[in-house]
Amino acid sequence: MSHHYSGPDFGFPQGDARLDFTDLYAFPKPGDAGKSILIMNVHPSAGENPPGPTTIEPFAPEALYELKIDTNGDAIADIAYRVRFSAIENCAQTAIVRRIHGPEAGGTGDGGQMIFDRASVSTGREARITEAGDTRFFAGWRSDPFFCDVEGAKNNFQFTGDDFFADKDVCSIVLEMPNSALGTREVRLWARTLVPDDGGGWIQVERGARPAQAVILVEEKDAYLAGEPAHDARFVPAFAHALEHTGGYTPTEAKRVAGTLLPDVLSYDPRRPASFPDNGRTLTDDAFDSFIRILTNGKVAEDNVGPHGDLLLEFPYVGPPHQNRVTKAPHKRAATQNQK
Repeated sequence: MSHHYSGPDFGFPQGDARLDFTDLYAFPKPGDAGKSILIMNVHPSAGENPPGPTTIEPFAPEALYELKIDTNGDAIADIAYRVRFSAIENCAQTAIVRRIHGPEAGGTGDGGQMIFDRASVSTGREARITEAGDTRFFAGWRSDPFFCDVEGAKNNFQFTGDDFFADKDVCSIVLEMPNSALGTREVRLWARTLVPDDGGGWIQVERGARPAQAVILVEEKDAYLAGEPAHDARFVPAFAHALEHTGGYTPTEAKRVAGTLLPDVLSYDPRRPASFPDNGRTLTDDAFDSFIRILTNGKVAEDNVGPHGDLLLEFPYVGPPHQNRVTKAPHKRAATQNQK
């Protein structure tokens, strides 16, 4: 598993699959090194506890989905992209995307400069893409690109090569943007979901960047998911304790390795090729193999599962979903907007 099922007992945050952040990807646009692709995946199509399909509604209209970008290395966001979704009407859902730059990006709210208004959400196999100036946006159901032998991971790393996610879907939020929108040097990225607070603000219920560790290494899960990367040093002792147990690390070495996993951010320099865990993450990077090598102190190197074959060569890059989840799909002509 990646960040799937990060709620209590391998469930969903607040019991809502739409709030479950699963994966974050960042890589230069193929064929155009002057642009970058950011992908935030949420909402697994199938649950683990309880097992079975989740809701067909792609995104929660009451929630806020956010990509955070730290440009100066302090693990506090300097840029944010915030996405709100409408309620479903006539089997269709739309999105509003805002960009925040400066001190407000590190806070909580749904303000900012509007980039997209009423962008269509995809529910069928064909991707509905919205453009505004030099930025492109996609949101909707996609084939889950994460690959992993989940049952083998649960069975003391006795892997058989059975990819649990091969027939699963997920909801993707994909942005294509010029590298200048990210700043001028290496950035650090993470994603989060929030829900309204009874007092009128917002409560963070899920966050992350690096795959698997929030599900496997975290003991204080509620505190972790509600936390900020800038404060992740407090989780180093718990991570180290788990690594001692799973990998047989010495206490000193476990603490050192735990420190390399926190803060929970994805480092990305758009000027260099992407390759997890060194720089960003592509859709074919075997992030789970990378994690289990750390988790087991090199005793287990791979789970014998490879990338999915349904990825696209062009935007939004994530493959079409395995199922249509509405009985009447909205019109599928791609939209183009001129506002920014």
